[in-house]
Amino acid sequence: MEPNFKLIVLTLSILLTGLTAGLCFTWSNAVTPGLGRLDDLGFLKAFQAMNRSILNPTFIIVFMGPCLLLFINAFVFKNSSQFTFTSYLVAAILFFTGVGLVTIFKNVPLNEILDKTVLETASNFELTELRKTFEQPWNRWHMIRTVCSFTSFALLVAGLLFNK
Repeated sequence: MEPNFKLIVLTLSILLTGLTAGLCFTWSNAVTPGLGRLDDLGFLKAFQAMNRSILNPTFIIVFMGPCLLLFINAFVFKNSSQFTFTSYLVAAILFFTGVGLVTIFKNVPLNEILDKTVLETASNFELTELRKTFEQPWNRWHMIRTVCSFTSFALLVAGLLFNK
C-alpha cells in the first residue's frame, strides 16, 4: 500500500471515531441527563427536535463513516505488527456492531416511534407512556454506543502508539 494512503485512512479513522466517541460521550454525560429533568412533553419535544435536526450529511459521515473506514484501516495495516492489526480489527468490529448495528436496529426504531407521534395532541397519559417506552431503552442502547465508540477510539490510538 502507498504510505500516504495508509496515513490518510488511519488519520480519518482516528478523527471520525474520536468525533463519534466525543458526540456519544457528550450526549450521555450532558444532553440526556439534562433532558431527563424536563416534564414529559418538554422531554419528548426536545428529543424529537434534536433527532430531526441531527440527521444531516455531516452527522451521517462522522457517525456512520467509521463503520466502513475502520475495516479498510485494518486491511491496509494487515502487515503491521500483530498488536496493531488486532487493535484495528477489534476497533472495526466493535464500532460496526456497538455503534452501527445498535444505531440501526435499536436507537433508530425508537426515534421513529417518537417522530411519528404528534405530541401536541397526545394526552398526558400517552405522553407518560411514550416516555417510558422511549427514554430508558434509548439511553441504555446509547450507553453501549458510547462505550463501544470510545473503546474503538482507544484501540486505534493504542495500535498507532505500539506499531512496530
